[in-house]
Amino acid sequence: MNKRVLVKFSGEALAGAEGYGIDTKILDYIAEEIKTLVEYGVEVAIVIGGGNIIRGVTAAADGVIKRTSADYMGMLGTVINGVAMQEALEHKGLSARLQTAIKMEEIAEPFIVRKAMRHFEKGRVVIFGAGTGNPYFTTDTGATLRATEIGASMLIKATKVNGVYDKDPMKFPDAQKLDILSYDRALEDQIKVMDDTAIALAKDNRLPIAVTNMNEQGNLLRIVKGDYSKCSIVK
Repeated sequence: MNKRVLVKFSGEALAGAEGYGIDTKILDYIAEEIKTLVEYGVEVAIVIGGGNIIRGVTAAADGVIKRTSADYMGMLGTVINGVAMQEALEHKGLSARLQTAIKMEEIAEPFIVRKAMRHFEKGRVVIFGAGTGNPYFTTDTGATLRATEIGASMLIKATKVNGVYDKDPMKFPDAQKLDILSYDRALEDQIKVMDDTAIALAKDNRLPIAVTNMNEQGNLLRIVKGDYSKCSIVK
């Protein structure tokens, strides 16, 4: 069993059909999936992107907003999602804490790894917001960094597809699912599991990455139990 895992969700996952904002039905569903992990005895950390609110790269595209400022705006979007996730988890009866890489004491704790570890000991879910706290780094990299810092046994990337494919399964019907692939292949073949910085960091720290469909109920629990039939593993 994977005793401690970090689950990474995209911000867009929270948006639902609208494509922006937060769909509380999806939020409630995710909280229920996380609850199954906690009840199974797993220590859970969460990172959520901010794309449902604002994406730094998009905001900076025409040059009106500088990339550094746009990225900080994106980090604030992840904190908004983190607050929402904390509320949804507490609504389910779980204890949760939000830690951010940018200090905002009225909203969340600052990220302190020892404090995060203490929360795990007390059975709390820890949500990490504001990415790495630095521009030019994605929340994928932030998730990999946090997973490494807390000693997670695995990073689970919860997406809209049930694994990694050799090409986009939404565009190509003949796309082949890759059950297991190496970090090197993910980097060399430009298979976009995560961005290259995140993959390289995972490789350096031997952190396995599982990619699964978050919309299929029970997938997260299957993975922590060691059933990888409905995911792809990068290791």
